[in-house]
Amino acid sequence: MLELRGVSKSYGRAAGGRVEALADLSFEVKPTELAVLVGPVGSGKSTLLRLITGEERPTRGAVLVDGTEVGTLGRRRLARLRRDLGVLEQDGHLLPDRTALGNLTFVLRALGTGRAEARERALAALVEVGLGSVRNALPTELAAGERQRVLLARALATHPRLFLADEPTAMLDPTATAMVVALLRSLPLRGITCLIATQATEIARALDGRVLRLEAGRLCPEGDPA
Repeated sequence: MLELRGVSKSYGRAAGGRVEALADLSFEVKPTELAVLVGPVGSGKSTLLRLITGEERPTRGAVLVDGTEVGTLGRRRLARLRRDLGVLEQDGHLLPDRTALGNLTFVLRALGTGRAEARERALAALVEVGLGSVRNALPTELAAGERQRVLLARALATHPRLFLADEPTAMLDPTATAMVVALLRSLPLRGITCLIATQATEIARALDGRVLRLEAGRLCPEGDPA
């Protein structure tokens, strides 16, 4: 479902020279597998996720989603590919003038889902993350952890084939963290392939997936402890 072949990403410096954020990454996440990308702040986790979604392109190498090389796609083909992705960004945003339910139905309607089905799927996703009771609340009326769970619900309501998450439990209390971890662990059973990025080794252990450890933009050898 997801494959990286010799992927590197570098950025130019204002003072000259280049900074290498990722160096020669090669790995595969098989269909319905849950893989956990573990590494400290600045190790390149977020950069890697942006390469997978096509927000950025690799300097070298290839990123393939379901056999399609993401970095070669034009705007329209990339938009079609993203329909199969569910993405929870660390700094994701909700539409401020729409309720929690409205934020989800807006995305589903934009993807062509009928009005009644969009509302049904949106409400089911909010209930699944424990937020059915605040479906009519605006983002400003929600706590930070609740907004993060709305973003998670929005990413899952589209029924993605590939789910990507950047620090999905960063702002959650222990109870919400346990619920979200259990939800993420269940996704492969629904046919969803997952790549979860986190700096928290305890979350990586709780997710119980294959661990890929990233240090300074490079993958550590398989089997290194998380």
